[in-house]
Amino acid sequence: MRGTSSYLLGSALLALLPSAANAFYLPGAAPHNYVQRDPVDLYVNALTPMLAGSDNSKLKSLINYDYYNPRFHFCTPNGGAKDQPESLGSILFGDRIFTSPYDIKMLQANATCQMLCTAEIPGEDAQFINERIREDYALNWLVDGLPAAEMKKDMKTGDLFFDMGFNLGNDDDDVPYLNNHYEIVLRYHEPSPGIYRVVGVLVWPSSRGGSQEDESAPDCDVEVPRLGLSENETNNIRYTYRVTWDESDTPWATRWDNYLHIFDPRIHWFSLVNSIVIVVFLCVMVAMILWRTVSRDISRYNAIDLSEDVQEDWGWKLVHGEVFRAPRYPMVLSVMVGNGAQLCAMCAVTLVFALLGFLSPSNRGSLATVMMVCWTFFGGIGGYYSSRIYASLGGVDRRKNTFLTATILPTLVFIVIFLLDFFLLIAGSSGAVPFSTMLLIVVLWFGISAPLSSIGSYIGSRQGGVSHPVRVNQIPRQIPPAPRHLRPWASALLAGILPFGAAFVELYFVMSSLFASRAYYAFGFLALTAGVVALTTGTVTILFTYFNLCAEEYRWHWRAFLTGGGSAFWILAYGLFYWLSRLSLDSFSSVALYLGYLFLICLFDFIVTGTIGFLASYWAVRRLYSAIRVD
Repeated sequence: MRGTSSYLLGSALLALLPSAANAFYLPGAAPHNYVQRDPVDLYVNALTPMLAGSDNSKLKSLINYDYYNPRFHFCTPNGGAKDQPESLGSILFGDRIFTSPYDIKMLQANATCQMLCTAEIPGEDAQFINERIREDYALNWLVDGLPAAEMKKDMKTGDLFFDMGFNLGNDDDDVPYLNNHYEIVLRYHEPSPGIYRVVGVLVWPSSRGGSQEDESAPDCDVEVPRLGLSENETNNIRYTYRVTWDESDTPWATRWDNYLHIFDPRIHWFSLVNSIVIVVFLCVMVAMILWRTVSRDISRYNAIDLSEDVQEDWGWKLVHGEVFRAPRYPMVLSVMVGNGAQLCAMCAVTLVFALLGFLSPSNRGSLATVMMVCWTFFGGIGGYYSSRIYASLGGVDRRKNTFLTATILPTLVFIVIFLLDFFLLIAGSSGAVPFSTMLLIVVLWFGISAPLSSIGSYIGSRQGGVSHPVRVNQIPRQIPPAPRHLRPWASALLAGILPFGAAFVELYFVMSSLFASRAYYAFGFLALTAGVVALTTGTVTILFTYFNLCAEEYRWHWRAFLTGGGSAFWILAYGLFYWLSRLSLDSFSSVALYLGYLFLICLFDFIVTGTIGFLASYWAVRRLYSAIRVD
């Protein structure tokens, strides 16, 4: 890997990846300048489960809880907590942000502990809190757009980084202790005299027992036993905090570098290089087949003076009169391809936005918001591709095709989300999508996406179907038995190994981001991996389609879609393995949530990669049969 080509490849990747990292600070977020004694707002977000920290730790729940859930008995500000405006993506990802009672002013430190409030926790609620402590729940605070974090050390590199969120309590001795005191360290940078900016938020929580009756400020430096909650009686709890300010050389533009820590970048590079080797190997294999085998066949078929031993067609030319015969269920196939094209466009544009820096982590939920907006406005792409494919396959019921393209996939997703919301509501989680948000998504769907899909279908139907280079025979040809490895499910599983292998490592980080509350920001790696997966899916599907045609199996349409989407079955298997190895879900609601989200991930991957495989095969088959002369 030390040759010139590898050096150029590495240079190109290094040119992309820093742009992805620095892109966070270009558009989308502006610095907030403070002067001395300006109030600094601290906002609270939902409590989320987190990994305990060790390599062998497992996530124990997937349920988020509102910070001001009455069973936690946290201190509330005077006049009640006020919710903060959030983006569509932020709400969908479970953020519930409220004001807090913490009194923080720029550069005004607390020499002693500050009394926040006292709370009475009944035994029943104490049991609820103890269960959340055992499940490693974390508090999530926000100051100037930065999440509160605990400083930790990477054991492999020795680097210090900020781990977002901090523990509700700890059960190191198999006894749950509630953290009721918070040491808040705010890092600031002074870009010009008298102007200050927040560049880091650290919190060290601790459990302080002893007398909880006194409402005066205690001495935080005195050692006291830890605070355990009794589940048999009412508990009096005193919440305290102390704020200190720490000047930092970190400028505002790079303040997220401490949070966005790559634990082992060599894993990403190894995965990427491995994926590129796979796709290059496949491309070379396809090129050899097309250049040697196909070119030789075309030369024989187009020869004017036929010798005696080439009097009959053989191989893939035998089925030239059947290869463009309409498959079964052309309506379903065209609708799936149309939705797949829409999803492909959404993913591509979202990755471009991420690489250009429009998805700042300060704008919470910006990734999901951009995906929803792109999905809505790319309805025309789905309608166009669906109508053209449907016409190419001989379909005539265009109105039904238009209606199903615009409704079938969103309806299925809504049903799944509604069921998951039902389980979240049963569990008392704040992660359930509010009715107003669901109504907004329906308005986006009916008001924008569906009309655009209809317009795209109209344009596609006006252009008509794709022309085919050969005619279809009136009587279908008999199909000989296919080899075992070319049967639909076998070919799907075999072909799906390569795209899945290309994305295997990045898939782990994406799954950890979705389910383990880990920030994912390596969009440079993700974009390159997505490109490699798309190329791998297209080339391997073309290969299997060619093998099927050589075996006189002309029913390639559904086989190409199924072969292209074969990686979804491996993602499903990996998702189940991830469940067994990284999760320890005890509640039925958490299990239902995980399986529901895993189903959606596999469904979207199947539709996207199936569409790529089908369109690539369609292009290859048309090119193949347009190069021969048929009497």
